This record gives sequence, C-alpha cells and structure tokens, in this order.
Amino acid sequence: MDTALTLACALRVEEKAARKAGAKTALVGLGAGLPLPDGRLVSFGFAGGLEPGFRPGTLVTATRVVDADGRTLWDGPALAVEGAEQAVVCASDSVANEPEARRDLAKRSGASVVDMESGVLASTGRLAGVVRAVSDSGDRPVGRLVCAGKADGGTDWKVVATAFVTEPVRSIRTARNARKATSALARAAEKLA
Repeated sequence: MDTALTLACALRVEEKAARKAGAKTALVGLGAGLPLPDGRLVSFGFAGGLEPGFRPGTLVTATRVVDADGRTLWDGPALAVEGAEQAVVCASDSVANEPEARRDLAKRSGASVVDMESGVLASTGRLAGVVRAVSDSGDRPVGRLVCAGKADGGTDWKVVATAFVTEPVRSIRTARNARKATSALARAAEKLA
C-alpha cells in the first residue's frame, strides 16, 4: 500500500482489523464526524448491501461514490484488492435499515452498497479510494443493533444487550454477519498494508 494512505474507519472494530494488519489507520467516527487526519484517505469499513448479490462478507472497492440521488461525489480507479468486487457506493447521512428503504436507495442512486463516511471523505478532495465489507444485506433488516455504533466509533453496550434480549435471533444473525465482514476487512487490510 502507498504509505501516504490512511485507512479512515468509522468504528473501532474496523480500525482494529486494519491496524492489526499493519495498515496506517485513523478513527473518524460515524459519518466521519471526528477530526480527519492529514493526507490521502481510504474510506475503509462496513457497508450495507443494497443489491441481492452483495451478501455479508463481500468485499467491495469503489469506482464511484454517489449521493442518494445518484450524483457523483467521487470517481476514480478502484483500489486493487484481491477478491473485491468493483461497485458504486452510495453515501448516506443516515442508516437505511428496512428492505424497502434499501431498494428505493438502490434505485435512486444506482449504487450497490451504502455507507455513511465515503461522501464526507470525498468532500475533502483527499479520497484515494473506498474499500468496504458488506456487513448486512438489503433483504434482512439489522434490527435494534443498527443503533449500537456510537458517534465516536465506540459501541453502545446497552443497545447491544437490549437487542439480544428483545430480538435474539435477528441479533445473533447480525452478529454473525458482522463477524464475516470483519474477517473480510482484515484480509483486505493485509493486502493494503
């Protein structure tokens, strides 16, 4: 990997996967709301699948980042990550959890996956690429765990506990899918480091 590139991660779990592989990382928080580091950035972390073929654990590297209406925010060559699918990433300012909302977002934007950081990073003019692992698919809502990520990149463990008590089957499925995505991120970080 170009040593001038920093993998910008929204969540601590994403940053940990990248850092363990030896990559230069920065925790930017949900929606990239924390101070951004200097230099060229790679939007690195989880994404929600908008199309049926993008299942949990699928790695994607972006050819374009678009807004919810399909306007291009960034385009460039996809980063070379073995096993990654090239895709259009939709930058959203909120979570699209329900299947109907995801289908609508896919139709309006033309994107295959969605995240909340790539658009903000693109607006800096320093985005060098996007590498994401699908953590949840468009046909199955995440449920209450969708609110477990904190703005500072941490985890709200009270939300996690409540989700597992009130939606145990859905929460177990979501946790398994997040584990698949984390493993995919770790593999990608090894290739980029």
